[in-house]
Amino acid sequence: MEVLTGVWEVIKSIAQNSGYAYFFTADGGILNLIMIGLSFFFLYLGIKRGYEPLLMIPIAFGMLLANLPGANLAVQYHDLQGFIDLLAGRMVDDAGKTLTPGLMDFLYFGVKAGIYPPLIFLGIGSMTDFSSLIANPTSFILGAAAQLGIFVAYVIAIVLGFNPQQAGSIAIIGGADGPTAIFVTSKLAPEMLGTIAVAAYSYMALVPVIQPPIMRALTTKKERSVVMGNLRTVSKTEKILFPIMVTVIVSLLLPDAGVLVGMLMLGNLLKESGQTERIAKAAQNELMNIVTILLGLSVGATTSAQSFLNWNTIKIVVLGLLAFGFGTAGGILFGKLLYVLTKGKINPLIGSAGVSAVPMAARVSQKVGQKENPSNFLLMHAMGPNVSGVIGSAVAAGILLTLLG
Repeated sequence: MEVLTGVWEVIKSIAQNSGYAYFFTADGGILNLIMIGLSFFFLYLGIKRGYEPLLMIPIAFGMLLANLPGANLAVQYHDLQGFIDLLAGRMVDDAGKTLTPGLMDFLYFGVKAGIYPPLIFLGIGSMTDFSSLIANPTSFILGAAAQLGIFVAYVIAIVLGFNPQQAGSIAIIGGADGPTAIFVTSKLAPEMLGTIAVAAYSYMALVPVIQPPIMRALTTKKERSVVMGNLRTVSKTEKILFPIMVTVIVSLLLPDAGVLVGMLMLGNLLKESGQTERIAKAAQNELMNIVTILLGLSVGATTSAQSFLNWNTIKIVVLGLLAFGFGTAGGILFGKLLYVLTKGKINPLIGSAGVSAVPMAARVSQKVGQKENPSNFLLMHAMGPNVSGVIGSAVAAGILLTLLG
């Protein structure tokens, strides 16, 4: 009898201390269940629908891990001092229990210390061809115009009651560049990182859904049908000098943008130099893949139920959509201006690609243009504003960090 009683006590203790038991408590178990359900939804989007799967799947799985009660897999700090306090045993939970660092706390250090996003930019640079931008410098203007959404969203966020640092973090979603959004938010408003990362990558994945209605609403059939001439051939020397000059000019103008632009251009120089093929391929593949996993997983682990399920999340999602929409509109409207100034030689649709989501936004420009005129091939022309948008979002990040950091 005593043996059975002992066995029962063991089983009872295991059940009471399991994560399952937490779901039946009054401490918010239902919120964790909601977050687990959301993680399943985002996994569906990444796996079944193919929406930004390389980052959507790690982020969604990080969200799942963060909301498994008792697993200690949620990020428990927001700033570097918090990480130090966590390591030193100075952080306690609401019940007065000393918190111990877990796996995600160490992985998240790469985000908070600003390591992962620049390394992602290094990989992006090593895969990017700036020939379209070099051949048509006007693309720089379209890429800059598409950053309009960032500053419009910033003003609206301030009006809605967010502080300047939070407003800047929300606004950067309009750049449609996930690593940039993560980098800025980790510096300005780390408590909002998970929400902003999920919103940024969701909207990047939904480019083919969000942009076409805006493009059609702001352009005429005649404008959408414009066939642009062939781009000139760009020399090897130009391709090599471009990343060096951009790094120098942007970094001297905005030192806070130097780390992102510098790593982006280093990756591109490795690709174009012709002397570093081996490490260029390593940046494109092994490094990019490893950092993507660590970045997505650790960012997803910041989305605990307590930090994610609140009214601010809804506001952020709406403001992110507005930022993205205004960014698309800004690029198109400036494209219309160039259409007039060049007497119909530039198709305004390529301006929508300035929102940075490479190369998806350029493909959307191509698809919408070809629907109006089957002989229209805008892809290479749209790639100019598209890669310019990557630089533009990094510059916008530098401006926000300089003014608000």
